[in-house]
Amino acid sequence: MNVIIHPHARERMTERGATVDEVEAAIEAGEQFAARLGRYGFRRNFPFEGTWRGRTYGIKQVEVYAVKEKGTWVVITVIVKYF
Repeated sequence: MNVIIHPHARERMTERGATVDEVEAAIEAGEQFAARLGRYGFRRNFPFEGTWRGRTYGIKQVEVYAVKEKGTWVVITVIVKYF
């Protein structure tokens, strides 16, 4: 599967603690759902067991929003939630 990460999405990944591997895994094996403006969302939970911004969490949820162009997923933005 081909995935291109837009520079905006790459910045959000850095700010929010997601990795390229997690983004690709969310697209490949995560829950897919319809998003606004003809986009697609992908969601996947990952074991975390770490500290993020001074708090300890066990799960990291990565949400990826993308569009499909000529057989390639173009990642628009990434949201990360910690539980």
